[in-house]
Amino acid sequence: MAAISAQLASFKSFSSLLNDKECSRFRCQIKSFGNQHSNWSVEFLSGKESVHLIRNSSPPISMAASAAGSAVKPAKKVCLFYCAETEVLAKRIAAESDAIELRSINWRTFDDGFPNLFIPNANGIRGQNVAFLASFSSPAVIFEQLSVIYALPKLFISSFTLVLPFFPTGTSERMEDEGDVATAFTLARILSHIPTSRGGPTSLVTFDIHALQERFYFGDTILPCFESGIPLLKNRLQKLPDSDKISIAFPDDGAWKRFHKQLQHFPTFTKIKWMDIIWKFSFG
Repeated sequence: MAAISAQLASFKSFSSLLNDKECSRFRCQIKSFGNQHSNWSVEFLSGKESVHLIRNSSPPISMAASAAGSAVKPAKKVCLFYCAETEVLAKRIAAESDAIELRSINWRTFDDGFPNLFIPNANGIRGQNVAFLASFSSPAVIFEQLSVIYALPKLFISSFTLVLPFFPTGTSERMEDEGDVATAFTLARILSHIPTSRGGPTSLVTFDIHALQERFYFGDTILPCFESGIPLLKNRLQKLPDSDKISIAFPDDGAWKRFHKQLQHFPTFTKIKWMDIIWKFSFG
């Protein structure tokens, strides 16, 4: 009540400044006292000492809207772009969530064969979270997709995520002889120069990269996230009726070191050991 009295005193002081001819009635709504929400109105006539304190029957519209907004948070919306090779996969992904909006790109070429690209309704993605589902299946398609990948973050978007399911040059990650070119490092450097968006560096999502140390080939201007499809494979294998008879054969020791811990529920062999087993089984 002390706070209310203080408010009423200030209203009375203010009423003395009003002229009867200029204003006959003054009403003010009190939204809060301190940290407590309130729903009161104060009304008084100029030139009189009587003040009416009225309690409203319903909360203010602004407060009700604020409470409703805080109770229900909208889902994070993602604008998903795709190339020709990933169109079917992109549509399947969008069908799984209402928060994903598919966006297309006009993939055209000039007469000389170089890309003639266009992003429809580019202004419509301002402030949005944007992702691009890429496929670097051959050197012929990498340049046109890189052109789009470099353009999207500059459209004043909130964040940018590049989903590259397969990192194609991952197997060429080291030099064995002087003169060898580690193309995994080359591609990592190209992707590291993707422009930053409003939200910061680009997030790169790729699956089952050849070697985990390739993470350090990328610069500080991109955030590589290495995912794996091995858990899905293991789940499918375990559901087979004869899953207890399954063995996993790896092509070399490097593949065994990379993935055998994720498949430790099954007997595992490298290619050399597997050939030894076949030889002994066939010829004793």
